[in-house]
Amino acid sequence: MAIALAFGLQSLRYPIGDFSRAGPGLFPAMISSLLFVIGLVSLIRAFFVDSVKLNLNFRNIAIIMASLCGLALISTYVNMIAGIIFLVFCSTMAGTSYSWMRNVKITAGLLLMALALQKGLGLNLPLY
Repeated sequence: MAIALAFGLQSLRYPIGDFSRAGPGLFPAMISSLLFVIGLVSLIRAFFVDSVKLNLNFRNIAIIMASLCGLALISTYVNMIAGIIFLVFCSTMAGTSYSWMRNVKITAGLLLMALALQKGLGLNLPLY
């Protein structure tokens, strides 16, 4: 909540504009407001729910970090399609079950989203 508040207050230094003509401060103000509300709801909920011990699994954290670094490296040196495939198949090793079919479906969905962002919005994504 403190980070959301810090970014939200900094975004007020920029012109906000309105939704039809957004200023540079509108997007960070909206995102930080939503994150602050989520943090506030989580804080209030914590008083009514029994606490649960948090188990950190460093192996899973390392797998997720490696898959994100692999996405960045492969997207830079090969292309983003190969990076997305690596991301999905590597990161799902951190889960409790591994399914090739589910990984293929997730990869196809992410590739369709990336293609839509590249062709529909004109983003400069190195897909191929």
